[in-house]
Amino acid sequence: MKVELTRYRVKAGKTSLVNEWMDFLNDHMEDVLVTLEGEKMYVETIFHEHFNGEEYLYWYSVQGKGGVDVDDSTHWIDKRHLEYWDECIDESFGSIDLKTEVVMIPEKVRASMNC
Repeated sequence: MKVELTRYRVKAGKTSLVNEWMDFLNDHMEDVLVTLEGEKMYVETIFHEHFNGEEYLYWYSVQGKGGVDVDDSTHWIDKRHLEYWDECIDESFGSIDLKTEVVMIPEKVRASMNC
């Protein structure tokens, strides 16, 4: 099982498009959840922050082993999600993986994840 929290910087001037992207994901949640199963993504949460004049998105995820990578997905929702990604995420900044210190998942929940 992999637990991650990763920060990505948003390209300047893309706030409206980021908001559209988040609305898109929320509005199509049924399809989003279908794709998470193939990725063995048990939890995926996106946070949005404005800090010191910059804008960031954070991805928190709990993922099992052996899932399909989103880049390899043929599902229309993933294709649109990646289009938004390309339009909004500043790849020149890279990504910052925050260090996992403690993972607290009760055994009953962990067992249901088939980890």
